[in-house]
Amino acid sequence: MVSRPRRFGKAGRRWLLLFHRWAGIVAGLFFALWIGSGLVMLYVPFPALTGAERLSRLAPIAWDQVTVAPEAALRAGGLGGAPAAFALEMRGGEAVYRIADRDGARATVSARTGARLGPVTPEDALRLATDGIPDGAPDARVAPVERDQWTVTARYDPLRPFLKVALGDPAGTELYVSQVTGAIALDTTRSERAWNWVGAVVHWIYLTPLRARPELWRTVLLWLSGFAALGALSGLAIGIWRLRLRRRYAGGAVTPYRGLARFHHLFGLAGGIGLSTFILSGWISMNPNRWFSSTAAPAAIRAAYAGQPPALGLAAEALSGFAGPGTRALRFVAIGGSWWIVADGPAGVPARRADDGAALDAAAIARAAGPVLPGGLRAVADLTAYDLYWYPHGSDPRPLPVLRLRFGDPDATWLHVDPRDGTILQRLDRSGRINRWLFDAAHRLDLPGLTGSRPLHDAAQWLLNLLAAGIALTGLVAGWRRLRRTLSA
Repeated sequence: MVSRPRRFGKAGRRWLLLFHRWAGIVAGLFFALWIGSGLVMLYVPFPALTGAERLSRLAPIAWDQVTVAPEAALRAGGLGGAPAAFALEMRGGEAVYRIADRDGARATVSARTGARLGPVTPEDALRLATDGIPDGAPDARVAPVERDQWTVTARYDPLRPFLKVALGDPAGTELYVSQVTGAIALDTTRSERAWNWVGAVVHWIYLTPLRARPELWRTVLLWLSGFAALGALSGLAIGIWRLRLRRRYAGGAVTPYRGLARFHHLFGLAGGIGLSTFILSGWISMNPNRWFSSTAAPAAIRAAYAGQPPALGLAAEALSGFAGPGTRALRFVAIGGSWWIVADGPAGVPARRADDGAALDAAAIARAAGPVLPGGLRAVADLTAYDLYWYPHGSDPRPLPVLRLRFGDPDATWLHVDPRDGTILQRLDRSGRINRWLFDAAHRLDLPGLTGSRPLHDAAQWLLNLLAAGIALTGLVAGWRRLRRTLSA
């Protein structure tokens, strides 16, 4: 008589085999798509207008047009509370102040007349998008866009609706001009769009009707990736269980399988850990049960860091004194209850305090950050080289040096701050540092020795993904054969 534990063990193994077989049939196509699209994403990121790209499109500030003081512009903007962002730059041929409040609302005020500028027309959008193009863009077309594949996320909500300007150039460039502000919010090219349809859109299941509903999209990906992770883990368990290195199968084989199943088993042994890690870390990236905090500093931290600065008592004619040659944007930044002015352009001009011209330094940043979190500021480190928690990733080089501020709050929070302008670049609490290893290391291969070498990093990605592709493709074919036999029976 067979004992109960052996009976349960036999039944358990049978159910494990059945689950893996049918999970593979259901999720196998997703495995193949995630692997292929992930390799595309190594080289083509999702379209975005970087800060450097945006700055390069701006003309140097024409100081003779700046006749309105910053404080007057803030009043004309009519937004409530201290601004989250406030800058002076050119829009077409006109100097303007751009203002964003902490709720996301935007306003654009003329630096010449002090009037709040209204919505942008299609004619305005065409002029702004083609400004600076030597021969113009005679074939350019303008179309209204509320939300599309490339502007689907909530980060664009304060700028909606858009006027999309297709320049008609050989690269197939399309520029998204915000009707609210007149700023170019995004640029894409034909190549970027094409590669992203087989890259990020597939990998993240970034279908516009689904991604426009963030919680529904997150729920769908949590369940789908969770189910796929169980399928991968069950395959890994079966692969190890059926492997024999000592008491081998007939003919000295380490696997009992033949034909395609043999290749599936061997690929699984070679790449199963990598595939399971990729899929499980992908599930973790959807932040199940909200285990991990965002790496963006929340509004409360930013507000406490900014403090309550007084009125910005600067005359319009004094602003050029804070700029350097070719300055393209002048930013007014609140740090520690004071206004600081940052000149963005080809000439590196350090941030200076508006009232006395003092240069921003680590001590001023530390004083501003001290009361941000309970427990206070415990340590300040000046990072001049990358380390395990501040490192380049893909097309994001991340600036150096940075300041790492360590706090004594219950979450053991770190802030990474740019010493040039005081910008909080990243918040890492205890959960964020754990997520760095569970997702960034496991999914992106952001590992010591790889993050500093793009060729080594890409070689490791290709090796693991090709092994995973072998698992997925052999499993897909085997699953299709099994399904066909089942349906025809």
